[in-house]
Amino acid sequence: MGLLKIYNLNNMKNKDLPPICGFEFEINKLVNKERDSRQFEEKSRLDNVNSGFACALHMHQPTIPAGENGKLISHLQYMFEHTSEGDNHNAEPFAQCYKRLAQIIPSLIDEGYDPKIMLDYSGNLLWGIEQMGREDILKSLKLLACDQTVQPHVEWLGTFWSHAVASSTPPSDFKLQITAWQHHFSSLFGEDALRRVNGFSLPEMHLPNHPDVLFQLIKALKECGYRWVMVQEHSVQNIDGSNLRDEQKYIPNRLKAQSSNGETISIISLIKTQGSDTKLVGQMQPYYEAIGLNKQNLGQHIIPSLVSQIADGENGGVMMNEFPQAFIQAYKRIGPKNDISPTIAMNGSEYLDFLETLDIDENNYPLIQAVGQDRIWEKISGPITPTLVKKAINELKEEDQSFSLSGASWTNDLSWEDGYINVLEPISKLSSYFHETFDHLLVQNPSLTKTHDYQEALLYLLLLETSCFRYWGQGKWTEYAKTIFRKGEEVIRNFEISAQSS
Repeated sequence: MGLLKIYNLNNMKNKDLPPICGFEFEINKLVNKERDSRQFEEKSRLDNVNSGFACALHMHQPTIPAGENGKLISHLQYMFEHTSEGDNHNAEPFAQCYKRLAQIIPSLIDEGYDPKIMLDYSGNLLWGIEQMGREDILKSLKLLACDQTVQPHVEWLGTFWSHAVASSTPPSDFKLQITAWQHHFSSLFGEDALRRVNGFSLPEMHLPNHPDVLFQLIKALKECGYRWVMVQEHSVQNIDGSNLRDEQKYIPNRLKAQSSNGETISIISLIKTQGSDTKLVGQMQPYYEAIGLNKQNLGQHIIPSLVSQIADGENGGVMMNEFPQAFIQAYKRIGPKNDISPTIAMNGSEYLDFLETLDIDENNYPLIQAVGQDRIWEKISGPITPTLVKKAINELKEEDQSFSLSGASWTNDLSWEDGYINVLEPISKLSSYFHETFDHLLVQNPSLTKTHDYQEALLYLLLLETSCFRYWGQGKWTEYAKTIFRKGEEVIRNFEISAQSS
């Protein structure tokens, strides 16, 4: 029986909860299958390409305890129910943004063009669409994920299920967030669609720079089958501490992490260039930037340059109103697929697939690390140990009050930690409570993840880690977080009482 059928049977039992767990072994086996070794279909065409552009759209709506009697609902549903607040009157235009590519992409294909887009939808949003019964949106997303004609033009990116910021999420929860999204995505779109998800989109483009946290993140990504991750250019540096060279931003890099135990791990990274994200993608600036780029040398090879960019897919007037026409206009300028154009659209995995046909080894890519890590390593001579790493970090903080291991994101003017102890402490507390309660039981009985109790406890843990409860400031949003914490604590406590009585 396929995963999709198993999910449907399981969801009949747990229909009030999203499909975020229960099939960890099956999912892991699926995503870690060796990729098909096929002849790259576009090789001859890409031989004549000087440059490409890869655009991604990020879509998200948080889940909040704001329904009847504190029921968990999508913020999108809240917008529909409270149209007089703020810009909630835009609820339906937002909803249309989540589905409109299902009209735009097929239309361009029918006209002979070769459109490409990468999509990052949070688990919260997918669940919210289901909760609202918006079959029109789900049908559109299924076309983008599964239709044999459309699917080669659309690359879905994995992410943390509840849009959690990596550096302020307990590392023990990284795999829970990652696999929850994989569960949910495959439940909606099937095994084949999940197998095609090779790239990862970090919520808020936030890359942790603490050595152990980054190591655990990359380790989790690789264990969950991910091949590459998109990172923002100012969140990384070369190994010698220098900024990325201009040409280096347009080729794959290899992001290295080294733990305080001296272990190392790396993952391929595509670089998101800096700038006003929604304006850049909304007006298709990556295409116009790519027009001015040429091929470049990588060792013994000559490869096309790639401009990579991501933006919110629905936020702001530019994305809501200008993007569709700008997207269409870019492809009309490029011309039909059969025309020879020196600049074309390429999704991230497609670009890496092409480079593989040139027999480029991953080790040929420049080596980079998270920003600020050079300062830690230069203080340590000899073998790296946890004691020496901790000593180096403490010295750096004493010497330079601006030194930070809070990571970097596309909202560097906003801290995900400073002033939010009233949210961060509950996150840490609920995470510890969750793992203390369930981890040892899962060793004895892995099928515990299929139970309603576990699934509900996991849901509240993931939701508490949602970035929105800090992004939108103190007040109503931090109160939402406190409510989710209390409910999560209550679910786990009730499970313990029930387990003891039985």
